[in-house]
Amino acid sequence: MTLKIRVIAPDKIVWDAEAEEIILPSSTGQLGILTGHIPLLTALDIGVMRVRIEKEWKPIILLGGFAEIKNNDITILVNGAEEVNDINLDDAKNNLENATKILEAAETSKEKIEATQTLRKAKARLQAATINNN
Repeated sequence: MTLKIRVIAPDKIVWDAEAEEIILPSSTGQLGILTGHIPLLTALDIGVMRVRIEKEWKPIILLGGFAEIKNNDITILVNGAEEVNDINLDDAKNNLENATKILEAAETSKEKIEATQTLRKAKARLQAATINNN
């Protein structure tokens, strides 16, 4: 038995396939889903979604949203998503360092909020690039 997974962003369908397992970056921590999971609606944080297809893990960066799990169907509505194939590990490390410096230099509340979001995205990109390179 498999899970039917659909990831939908405002501008496109990011993912529409079947998988054996999925790990979501929920707002309360990592959430693993296998077939037969109880119905659930959860908020998603910025982070890496990992999908297992035939023993291979595929990471996809999610930029926040919601997931509904029902009858082995998972529908994920996200603010945005990024494929990992285009991420260079060294660039991801450099971007994380830069994002950390920007957050440290932020002075106003608005700057701190924007810098925090940028830092979270940079962390997710580095995590996804690390998973993809293994």
